[in-house]
Amino acid sequence: MLTEQRRILALRTCVLAGRLLIENGSNMERVNDTLDRMARNVGLRNFQAFTTLTGIVASSDDLPNSQVADIRRRKNDLSKVVAVNEVSRELAAGIIELPEAHAQLKSIERQVTIRWQNLLEALAAAILSAALMIVFTRDVTEWWAALIIGGVGYAVFSFVIRKFKIQYLGEFCASLVIGLLSVLTVDLGWAHNANSLIIGGVMPLVPGIPLTNAARDIVSGNLISGPTRGIEAILTAVSIGSAIVIVMRFF
Repeated sequence: MLTEQRRILALRTCVLAGRLLIENGSNMERVNDTLDRMARNVGLRNFQAFTTLTGIVASSDDLPNSQVADIRRRKNDLSKVVAVNEVSRELAAGIIELPEAHAQLKSIERQVTIRWQNLLEALAAAILSAALMIVFTRDVTEWWAALIIGGVGYAVFSFVIRKFKIQYLGEFCASLVIGLLSVLTVDLGWAHNANSLIIGGVMPLVPGIPLTNAARDIVSGNLISGPTRGIEAILTAVSIGSAIVIVMRFF
């Protein structure tokens, strides 16, 4: 028989796991499945959870009050999603107990960006830009320009996100820089096709994960989170597209 303190801790642990999954880019089907499994494994009876992109409400027959979690920021950090899933599996297998699971989830929540992570992300974005430019345009002569422009653009995106905490502003500014650098590179005679450079440069900014999660949520019947994620993806596309249109129109 669970004590009241253990029941409260169990409910808080479930809600914390769900919040971490949503904040870091998990689809709702995974969130709901993880919450149900964790609640069942810790002994909560008739566990119910209402999950959206902006909050979680969870309750159980074992407790008179519900637990609520407010979600205000979301990003795509799949390493934390994997870490939360691993804690859930270890809890289900009996490898760890409830207090240790809660402590591990709090540790995952406190994880901060490593010293060189932004540089590594910009480097990865640069390589991706060059590779995708070749794939989409079959232009292998100007890969070096796409490499540099894509890396600089993503560095601008990371800087604006850290400074202002507004994702759409970061995507707009990064796309603006990518467009300007592409046009400047062609004007200086270092490259010949600004369109190819722009295509490669903006690819790391394209909302692939939100679009995928939106489709999965809609297919699984979640008609709140699915369209919401779709709207987020559309806003991201508008931010990128409007910046490129401004560059092509005035420069």
